[in-house]
Amino acid sequence: MAVGYLVNQNMLLPDDEITGIDFDEDISTIVVRTARKTDFEEKLKKKTMTSGCAQGTVFGDVMEKFETVTLPTDTILKTSWLYALMKTINTQPSLYLEAGAIHGCVLAREDRILLYMEDVGRHNAIDKIAGYMFMHGIDGGDKFFYTTGRLTSEMVIKAVQMGIPIVASRSGFTAWGVELARQVGLTLIGRARGKRFVVLSGEERIEYDADIKDAGEEPAEFNRKGALAGDTPEDPGARTGTDK
Repeated sequence: MAVGYLVNQNMLLPDDEITGIDFDEDISTIVVRTARKTDFEEKLKKKTMTSGCAQGTVFGDVMEKFETVTLPTDTILKTSWLYALMKTINTQPSLYLEAGAIHGCVLAREDRILLYMEDVGRHNAIDKIAGYMFMHGIDGGDKFFYTTGRLTSEMVIKAVQMGIPIVASRSGFTAWGVELARQVGLTLIGRARGKRFVVLSGEERIEYDADIKDAGEEPAEFNRKGALAGDTPEDPGARTGTDK
């Protein structure tokens, strides 16, 4: 999680070599050491508040980099893959299903789950995935990200930092999150539950190949645990529906 947080704050660069990771229990601090000397004093002075769990923060040049980012345009998401992934995610054992009040985040390629991480905060769960990707040299360009939590500006910024062009959630979204996704051409899908989903931006990456009969309803247990507190209304400019 610590490595992923630094990656998503643009403090760990792609060619950085991590020489050590230590946890200081006395001050509850994780120290990530790199071969490159770092000085983030100036970077930490510049903050941008995001719409995240409670309140998120990005530092320094993250937003400047965000404005110039280019995401892959040839990555696609077939609706058959989306339906298959949702079935798998909704039925595999997880703390989310057992207890609720927790978020799950998934890194997938086509219809296969590559990583599944959980945390009380969705921003922590996505940082765990970012850290694993960094430490194992996994590129995000041909991947798909799914979360049980809302698509806030913080989640969009982190996904873009990870180079992932397609993001979906079973939950809602915020206005700024949608605005940022449209700004960089990120494919953003909200309220992906059962047979329905809402395409908020980047529809050109979606291939409607599935018969709606192939999509099942969510298990009652999943719906009970997944209360959508704090969801926002659907964006008037979004595409809502099942399939073509």
